[in-house]
Amino acid sequence: MEGSVVSRLPLEALTPVGQDLHRPECVLATAAGELYVADWRGGVTLIRPDGTQTLFAGPAPGGRPLHPNGIALRADGSFLVAELGPDTGGVFSLDRQGAVRPFLERVDGIDLPPTNFVVEDAEGRVWITVSTRRVPRSLGYSPDCDDGFVVLVDRRGARIVADGLGYTNEIAPHPDGRSMWVNETFGRRLSRFELRSDGSLGPASTVTEFGHGTFPDGLCFDALGAAWVTSIVSNRVLRVLADGSQQVILEDADPAHLDEVEAAYLSRTMGRPQLDAVRSRVLRNVSSLAFGGPGLRTAWLGCLLGDRLQRFDAPVAGHPPPHWNVSPRR
Repeated sequence: MEGSVVSRLPLEALTPVGQDLHRPECVLATAAGELYVADWRGGVTLIRPDGTQTLFAGPAPGGRPLHPNGIALRADGSFLVAELGPDTGGVFSLDRQGAVRPFLERVDGIDLPPTNFVVEDAEGRVWITVSTRRVPRSLGYSPDCDDGFVVLVDRRGARIVADGLGYTNEIAPHPDGRSMWVNETFGRRLSRFELRSDGSLGPASTVTEFGHGTFPDGLCFDALGAAWVTSIVSNRVLRVLADGSQQVILEDADPAHLDEVEAAYLSRTMGRPQLDAVRSRVLRNVSSLAFGGPGLRTAWLGCLLGDRLQRFDAPVAGHPPPHWNVSPRR
């Protein structure tokens, strides 16, 4: 179903999009041609097809700033924002007038630690990932990280539905509707859970494990059911088939730097210096991918350390995300 191997793309295939973005970690695309990008100034930046930009932002309750990591676009045009504060977490709702309200701050009797990602599926269920309970979070940049978890919010309320994960990152429902897939960044694997009718998840199974220099972060699917994974540090974009086979579509990395990072990771001394000093030509710690454009044949990349997005023509059409038809007029 997933098709044959596609051609590897040169870095010259990339085109910059947007300007003066602030930590554009997560990017979403819609059928109207609009892009929504997480913005470290406390909200979400809209990039219109004509290139104009608008920031939707506001302070969290109590006046403290938001630190948006993952974002979700809801049917009414508002947003959910995963709060990745230095000491605080949770998910907040943000409207286009800049009003911020708590969506979820506690689950199963605990305050949510700094929170990585949030997505709303086609059934209206909200899935949230927390990478680690360790303080500081950098202690989770290790092969032994095993305390990440997944939260489900539905009509029954909020509850942890998967636990013991190796630095939980982006989560996405598979196009078949029968499974949830999740990247475990420092577990260095892509995992799959059976998605049951009541929203509960079956036991985890490993789709694939990643090797030297690959730390999976962003996740989405193409129209043939293959997963597209972005890797921080190595600036890799990979296509992963259901049998676990991998192909690198793009890469922008310095081999010597990857060796240094790998040594720090294996010795459990990896920290912010390894993440914040990426050596590359174009990509600046690629963390997210969104398909869009006519026929969903355009891919946009979000980069943690960048001030713009990067775009390329995708060799395979993407699968439309749940927010694909949200109206820009809302």
